[in-house]
Amino acid sequence: MIISIIQAQIFFLAFTRVMAVIIHIPMLGGNAIPNQVRIALGFILTMVLIPWQPLPPETVELGLFAFLAAILREIIIGTLAGFAANLTFGAIQIAGEAMGLGSGFGSSRIFNPSMETSVSAYDQMFIMVATLIFLVVNGHHFAIIALQRTFEAIPVNSAIEIGSVNTLITMFSQLVAAGIQMALPVMAALLLTDITLGLLARVAPQIQVFFLGLPLKVAVSLVALGLLFSVIFPSLSNLFQQMGPRMVALIQR
Repeated sequence: MIISIIQAQIFFLAFTRVMAVIIHIPMLGGNAIPNQVRIALGFILTMVLIPWQPLPPETVELGLFAFLAAILREIIIGTLAGFAANLTFGAIQIAGEAMGLGSGFGSSRIFNPSMETSVSAYDQMFIMVATLIFLVVNGHHFAIIALQRTFEAIPVNSAIEIGSVNTLITMFSQLVAAGIQMALPVMAALLLTDITLGLLARVAPQIQVFFLGLPLKVAVSLVALGLLFSVIFPSLSNLFQQMGPRMVALIQR
């Protein structure tokens, strides 16, 4: 089959959108993944999502400036959809940070290459387990399906239909609330520990509460996190399942 210039342009535009989306999803195209792998994955996904097919006779090839404008348009669409997907992992970061504030691990920070930020060891452990859950519930499949639906919502080389600002604000507030809700059990356990230590300091002033509190809060936070993972699986699964609709909702009215 002979590939025309128009088909090559459509493929490149689709490839641009795919790459703009997957670089925002840590498990598919984060900075921890080599560029060769990201480009190869984007190329394969584009081949699957945009199969070669005959075009209508009236279709004409794009000029240079029109082609550059179309590339910019696809970058904007892909960035918006990828940003909506990245907000899901932002909720996990919020949960990890909220749980790690009073856990005693906050004094040491390590760099998390997948999230491109420095976190405590406690946050890192929570993010790693959440990442494993993402793979277990086939979250990467949800992301790829959502990527395909972006081409249904806005075909290649079509006008941009960006969702309203209210959609973005609502989405952001919901994910922040979801992150805090996931962290509430651990935060409550640490709060009760602080209250207990405060009462202990009042009842028995001779006890060195400061030196007793740090290892105690570390132990309580680890136990609470272990118990949390036994009940948080449905919340994380639902969070990842809703990632696709959020990606589509942000790019269409």
